[in-house]
Order: sequence, then structure tokens, then C-alpha cells
Amino acid sequence: MPIYIVNKQAQPDTGDHEVHETSCGHLPLAHNQQHLGYFSNCYDAVREAKKYYRNADGCAHCSSACHTS
Repeated sequence: MPIYIVNKQAQPDTGDHEVHETSCGHLPLAHNQQHLGYFSNCYDAVREAKKYYRNADGCAHCSSACHTS
């Protein structure tokens, strides 16, 4: 099961906080990562991230099924 993190820093163009698998090649800097935990899919990880950031969205690269903007 993948481990997911959310970027604490919103994307400047969309305002989204991107959710990434820890194996993603597009991770934010370590100090901008908030650990979310193990999830079997990106939908559950994004749902968890929305507890902290209303504008959470999946990464276009590692969580493309959950990427909406």
C-alpha cells in the first residue's frame, strides 16, 4: 500500500494542495510535506488531505485519477 503526503504549500496557479505518493518524482521539499499515511488509493488519500486543506487535489503524475485541476 502506498504512503501519501500532501504539499503544505498551495500551488500558486490553482491554490491546490497536491497529494503525492512518496515514490513520486515530483515531491515538494521535505519541509513542505505533511504525512497522510498508507492508503490503497488516491481517493482516500485526497479525502484525508481535505481534513487539513479544503483545496486538496491529486498530483497529475502519481495520482492522476484524483487530479481535477
